[in-house]
Amino acid sequence: MQPVLTPLEMTAADQHAIATGTPEAALIDRAGRAVARHARRMLGGTYGRRVTVVAGKGNNGADGRVAARELRAWGVGVDELVLSSGPEDIAVARALARADLVVDAMYGTGFRGRLEGAAAKIAASMNASTVPVLAVDIPSGVDGKTGAASDTAVRADETICFAAYKSGLMFAPASTLAGAIFVADIGIDVAGRSQLAVFDATDLALPRTDAAAHKWSSGCLVVGGSQGMVGAPVLAGSAALRCGAGMVVCAVPGAGAASQVSGAELVARALPVTTNGALAEDAASTVLKEISRFRVLAIGPGLGRDDETQAAVRRIVTEADIRLVIDADALNAIALAPSVLAARHAAGFPPAVLTPHGGEYARLAGRPVGDDRVVAARDLAAHLHAIVLLKGPGTVIAAPDGHAIVNRTGGPALATAGTGDVLTGVIAGLLAQGVEPFASAATGAYVHGRASTAALTSPDIVASDLVGALPRTLQALRGGADPWEK
Repeated sequence: MQPVLTPLEMTAADQHAIATGTPEAALIDRAGRAVARHARRMLGGTYGRRVTVVAGKGNNGADGRVAARELRAWGVGVDELVLSSGPEDIAVARALARADLVVDAMYGTGFRGRLEGAAAKIAASMNASTVPVLAVDIPSGVDGKTGAASDTAVRADETICFAAYKSGLMFAPASTLAGAIFVADIGIDVAGRSQLAVFDATDLALPRTDAAAHKWSSGCLVVGGSQGMVGAPVLAGSAALRCGAGMVVCAVPGAGAASQVSGAELVARALPVTTNGALAEDAASTVLKEISRFRVLAIGPGLGRDDETQAAVRRIVTEADIRLVIDADALNAIALAPSVLAARHAAGFPPAVLTPHGGEYARLAGRPVGDDRVVAARDLAAHLHAIVLLKGPGTVIAAPDGHAIVNRTGGPALATAGTGDVLTGVIAGLLAQGVEPFASAATGAYVHGRASTAALTSPDIVASDLVGALPRTLQALRGGADPWEK
């Protein structure tokens, strides 16, 4: 896993490096040289090339000035615009007009607020230009911790950051403003500095079926569905099968719903039903009577918010002593009585994996997600004694002890009905094979995102496309490399 540092954590790492014998000037020199080398790669060479470096007054600007010096030494023409001198508009326009590349070294990760004055004007000119932009550590105008940015922030084609990823780069809008992100080693030890990381393909927990296994060794029960919503548990169950569950039973309210559970591989089970087609409260007794046959329970897809259904959910969550994924309307039931998760924790049951989107998070936490998604996920995980997978641009997976993962796979293609049900099934399939809850959630998010890439053969996909793409996605990732990594 690659560490992700907040600006404060990076500052502490810088100060430690200086205190233990590396002069600050040496760190700036290494950073500037790394920028110059990266710029040369983007230029495709040095002969006849020209670069505009926009330098601020802090260390970020110092890195840019070193890069300008190195580029000149290699024969590259360099226009250096010093922000503090307030370059005239005509000078900026001339420098951009003849540049093959612009290096944005105005502001670093400590920036807060909105670009103003000369910086805002230059950023607007850069954004209006077709010249590629290389940002130093982070695009100017972006909050280095949260990724928040105003409309005056720089849009970069590539960003080179030093020693480690910065937390702000992981989240929108910064993740879209930064372009391709690269990390340069400049000799700063960041080990143990952060509890936040990003996954690589080598970190994925993708077990292979044991030779002695049988179908019930990795049995999965999916409880979901309501009138008109049977497709949700079917998607979750199908994804669980594709991700290693040997037997999947979809337990849905009533015989009519059970008859709609399609797919020969899925086993349908009819649960007690209310007169309006929802899961009845006494369905909890039926589920709990047979729970020992299964290794994992996924609950929530398509359940609806009937009062009896919510009561059944709360009892099942409290008493089911197996691994558990809670999604969709089961999260809304938990939000009304979060003490059920405290009861699981007190009983020593495995921590549940919760998969809320922003609206579900607000109901569970009693407040919106806010700008800092990492803090939001960590706080909720600690409060509920659960693994929290906070869905959205820059999905965060957090454990109660504060460890967290940022998932960088996936994208807008996942913003369609049913994809969350597929994610629930992927995680359940991994849990059914014995993967620990935190690793199941992190691996599941990564695989789910990559399946969306593998399935994207047209501008739009639907959730069932993800299920169909899972076999080739898993086959590719089990080799320890990610063919879709840019």
